[in-house]
Amino acid sequence: MTFRRAAALVLAALLAATATTGTTYARPPASNSGPHLEKLDRGLVATTTSEGVFLSWRLLGKEATSRTDHGLAGTDFAVYRNGKRLTTVTDSTNYLDKAGTPTSQYRVVSLVNGRERDRSDYVTPWSGGYRELPLRKPADGVTPAGEAYTYSANDMSVGDVDGDGEYEYVVLWNPSNSKDVSQIGYTGNVYIDTYKADGRLLHRLDLGVNIRAGAHYTQFMVYDFDGDGRSEMMLKTAPGTKTTRYTKSGEISSERYITMPAADRRAGYSNQDDYRVSKTGYHDHLVAMFQKWQDQPDVKRGQWPATLEAAFGIAPRYQYPLNRADASALVDYFMDVYAPSRSTRNQLRNFEGFILRGPEYLSVFDGLTGRELQTTHYEPGRTDDGLRWGDYAMARIEPGNRVDRFLAGVAYLDGKHPSAVFARGYYTRTTIATYGWNGRKLTKGWAVDSGWTPMTNPFNDGPHGRDGTDPQYGSITTQGFHSLSAADVDNDGKQEIVYGSATIDDDGSLLYSSKDVMPPGSATPGEVARLGHGDAMHVTDIDPQRPGQEIFTVHEGGTYAPYGYALRDAATGKTIYGEYSGKDTGRGMIGDIVPEEPGLETWAMRLRTADGDALGTAFPGTNASIRWAADMTTQIVDGAIDVTPSIKDWRRGTLLTADGTRTNNYTKGNPSLVADILGDWREELLVRTVDSSAIRIYLSTEVTNRKLYTLMHDPQYRVEVARQNTTYNQPSYTSFYLASDLDWSKVPLVR
Repeated sequence: MTFRRAAALVLAALLAATATTGTTYARPPASNSGPHLEKLDRGLVATTTSEGVFLSWRLLGKEATSRTDHGLAGTDFAVYRNGKRLTTVTDSTNYLDKAGTPTSQYRVVSLVNGRERDRSDYVTPWSGGYRELPLRKPADGVTPAGEAYTYSANDMSVGDVDGDGEYEYVVLWNPSNSKDVSQIGYTGNVYIDTYKADGRLLHRLDLGVNIRAGAHYTQFMVYDFDGDGRSEMMLKTAPGTKTTRYTKSGEISSERYITMPAADRRAGYSNQDDYRVSKTGYHDHLVAMFQKWQDQPDVKRGQWPATLEAAFGIAPRYQYPLNRADASALVDYFMDVYAPSRSTRNQLRNFEGFILRGPEYLSVFDGLTGRELQTTHYEPGRTDDGLRWGDYAMARIEPGNRVDRFLAGVAYLDGKHPSAVFARGYYTRTTIATYGWNGRKLTKGWAVDSGWTPMTNPFNDGPHGRDGTDPQYGSITTQGFHSLSAADVDNDGKQEIVYGSATIDDDGSLLYSSKDVMPPGSATPGEVARLGHGDAMHVTDIDPQRPGQEIFTVHEGGTYAPYGYALRDAATGKTIYGEYSGKDTGRGMIGDIVPEEPGLETWAMRLRTADGDALGTAFPGTNASIRWAADMTTQIVDGAIDVTPSIKDWRRGTLLTADGTRTNNYTKGNPSLVADILGDWREELLVRTVDSSAIRIYLSTEVTNRKLYTLMHDPQYRVEVARQNTTYNQPSYTSFYLASDLDWSKVPLVR
């Protein structure tokens, strides 16, 4: 046992010994300059259990006025059943009514200095620990290639779209032919529905044929961006995106396409355009591209070969600029000879279904009505079909791949107002743009652009791991992940953007881009290299014995990356510990699964303590985590593809089996959402039923004596929930250490 761990255990024992003294810690000075957060209602929920009726409700951030050695204090609660006061609850925000029945009606009333204040609405119990949100499934479809597809509910978000303090539910529908950005083929349209808690469909957003279906394309940010108490939705759109509104009886009341910018309308673009490329269309696209070869900026600068023959390594044959017949002949050679010689997987004659041209937009929609509030051009644009992004350079030729890697999130960059964050690219050119919404118009904030990754031959090169051309941001190429996080890593009251292995400061400057020395046995031992790209990233206070937050990342760079996984200091980007793997490590997770060890455990190749001690090679799953238990330990959501989802505890085994439901995104096994949307500080599990007729919302019914405000009133957790649907879904984390050995004196009080 390390000295730090021993000291921590001694401290924990001292705290336990004084737990009955009721020590109250001083409250820091009140401030109204913090982040603007939602005004939520009590969130009271009840459900029948084998022991009676379990009730759970929110402590709001503003109601916690002090800390004790066993929780937060400030507001107590009276519990009413059928109009009669049952009890007063002071040490938690849950209660088990052993005499309750399925027909009992409950209300919770806040008590301040013994006097009743806010009264919740009455609720009746759910049955068996969950309730279902009924859904309205979109109709099946057929692609231009004749492929039939169906729909299933996928990622979700929540937002208070009408300002009543209760969350509405936003559900993304994915077609069965949804594709990874590297996979060829048509996809069906993507739909995004907004439902009231009773299942009423308010509106449906059809992203149209010019937004491809897949995790990398369709992030949607639901948030109250302008602070008016009602959430908006902001996301990438295209010609053909439209909103359908519904009456209370479920009939269509209106349909309206987005308003395309005037310059695009004058240029002849319309909402009836279809930019999906067919097999023959892709051949024609290449012919047009080859005919303009001499106009490529890097050809003009002499960085790329002057002729396509030189690029393909064949003898000179044609005059430039190419006529159509010569360009077509070169395309035939490229598709049938050159590309297959690079990799047998390069079957470009079958390439179809991608959107390689046409306008791209960023739109803001009213969360309640679905009305388009503003549409502007998405920045940065694609520029080309991926040629300058390196999509033709690797052995596996993948047009439309690196160019269409999108990320999105929300961040309090000024410490008070939420900004939307939209990004494009992370393997080669890496770009990030931020936007504010003031209720009337989008205002562009700072933007980051690494610049193009230099290549000597766009048809035969290895652009990953090279700096971009921008002198400030060039080092962030190949550092991005399939997600991002917003966190105040330098403790200045403003959130930064953690972009994988790099972090952008709140003002848009580069805080750091993490690198380390390549170890023996790697491809380049002794050299300094980027930590690089990966799939899984977790940002929170992992080790409470160190100041600030930490970042746990899992890397796929193989022999060209210094680590398969690494724990880093969030403020500096310096590696605390890690381990070389020499392969695509893939997945990893953090959580408090060994309560006797201080800090959160981390696992990817092995299980380790927060300060790095090895605990063995056995560890839980890595698909998703959930705060489900009464003691603030971490549980894992297990189950992917056709396996029934379950919640498992590393010590106690299976705590819940969600029969009749499924997770999403194939092997990733993501629930539709894991978030603290109801009741006390614990997270609810939201998963679709097998037939996608409903979203099932599961509630933890373990009675807890821990009193904490709703996690949605921690700014970092709230924006993490908004970004949870981005690409490869990652758990949401608080800005403070949250685990079974929580030091309550360090829980921030919210104003």
